[in-house]
Amino acid sequence: MKILAIDTATEGCSAALLIDGEIKEKFEVTPRGHTQRILPMVDELLNDAAITLKGLDAIAFDRGPGSFTGLRITAGVVQGLAYGADLPVIPISSLAALAISEELNNNNCKTVVAAIDARMGEVYAATYLLDDTGYPQLQGAEQVIALDKIELPTTEWIGIGTGWEYSSALPHARAIVKLAVRDFNNGDLLSAAEAQPLYIRDKVVHN
Repeated sequence: MKILAIDTATEGCSAALLIDGEIKEKFEVTPRGHTQRILPMVDELLNDAAITLKGLDAIAFDRGPGSFTGLRITAGVVQGLAYGADLPVIPISSLAALAISEELNNNNCKTVVAAIDARMGEVYAATYLLDDTGYPQLQGAEQVIALDKIELPTTEWIGIGTGWEYSSALPHARAIVKLAVRDFNNGDLLSAAEAQPLYIRDKVVHN
């Protein structure tokens, strides 16, 4: 299995390449440098692995929620790459990627509340229950909400992401590609034209 993953949904910019179980990643924190860095990262990964886009099985991407600009960059890049190489795409949630972040340091807690700073006093948030394989199962829905309005789990939980004052964790393409494996195996693939970002804020009515 050979999958490329791209993430520019937040201040982080990253690309990861999965080849037969091994993942290589390029990651930088560059709030305004996504358009300049993401394609060179992809080229470096492919060149290092001596593979072309046409040799891949799919391209995974962070479909959000996150920065409007960052999500548009990701979708545009993925569409261009997937069209050119005739590859299917796999959309992955930025919040789900946070839920399996390596910055959790193998914490044994199975309930994770992922939150990304959404500005304007709000966060993008979702609660996940990690199954026996470590895969995050969404509990409820992803939402944009004031941090103090989140309905927190009644059992033991851990928070991660820039929506929490104590966490600076950002989504990584490494996590995106890990999550994409299950979707690929299940046949949950989209066409390049369907590589669209998810703007949660546009779908929320504030009372």
